[in-house]
Amino acid sequence: MTVRILELDDGNIERWRDFVAACPQTTFFHRPEWKRVIENSFNQKCHFLMAEEDGRITGILPLTHVRSFIFGSRLVSTAFCVGGGIATTTQAAHDALKRHAVDLRDKAGVDYVEYRAPANSDEDWIKREGLYATFERPIEEEEDECLKQIPRKQRAVVRKALKTDLIWHLEQDSDAFYGVYSMTMRNHGTPVFSKKYIDNLLSAFGDDCDVLTVYSGDKPLSSVLNFYFKDRVMPYYTGAVPEARKLGAADLMYWAVMRSAVERGYKVFDFGRSKVGTGPFSFKKNWGFEPRPINLEFSLKDGVPLPDVNPNNPKYKMMIETWRRLPLPVANIIGPIVSRQVG
Repeated sequence: MTVRILELDDGNIERWRDFVAACPQTTFFHRPEWKRVIENSFNQKCHFLMAEEDGRITGILPLTHVRSFIFGSRLVSTAFCVGGGIATTTQAAHDALKRHAVDLRDKAGVDYVEYRAPANSDEDWIKREGLYATFERPIEEEEDECLKQIPRKQRAVVRKALKTDLIWHLEQDSDAFYGVYSMTMRNHGTPVFSKKYIDNLLSAFGDDCDVLTVYSGDKPLSSVLNFYFKDRVMPYYTGAVPEARKLGAADLMYWAVMRSAVERGYKVFDFGRSKVGTGPFSFKKNWGFEPRPINLEFSLKDGVPLPDVNPNNPKYKMMIETWRRLPLPVANIIGPIVSRQVG
């Protein structure tokens, strides 16, 4: 058994991609492209570990060393994503990657290692439970049956939006998306990611990443950046202007993502992770999705408390309220500087 770090020029990218495609434990956030995207977008160093037995990759662990003067130094799998952790085909590979992660924690002098929604739980790691849930379900191929999956009240909103003059387009350009996305992030009191990061995602993942935008005439009302992986579509980053709600533009947007995905052969709508008790959590339940609790796992250095880096933490309340009052151009300049440290 050997464990090595993936380098982008060492000839192992395709082997890593093949493992991600074949292993049942992998997610979109195990893909090797994240190494280049994260390093180029956030200037944070990635340690993508792979375990090999008899010349075969039997396990992977994508780690990012997130250095922050606000939140400290830590190793996250996968930083700037909602999934990660160890994905393996053997217990020996799992154990080897786990040991290597802890050794790297100690050598790098970081406070902890964090796994996000790992496929396998390590009993000796500390769990943070009850903070997040994820939502997913199969997409019905027939349009009428797909509509019936949506609860009656929400279905009426979709039907009403379908009768308007709103139009939607699939795009590979980030301009319309970034305008509504950055406004939404500011309004929520959350530092926005850079447009460079969004462009890097569209470039790195090719046909497995796109943008769907709903327009009223030439004006973008709502927009979502989507990931495609194995059998599923994942609407990931989203935004909407204030008037979008009364027109049902966001509801039409998600409906269009579903129908477009079905036409391309995808079977599952992965609505992603939301914090329990928040607006997005309730919105997804209103669409008829049932929450499935997910955990974060931590290996802490001695004396380090369990981290609580999330907007529900009361100590960030004043920061969030202040951010909401920033002029949008100012928020778009400062936001990427702060968000690169959140991980």
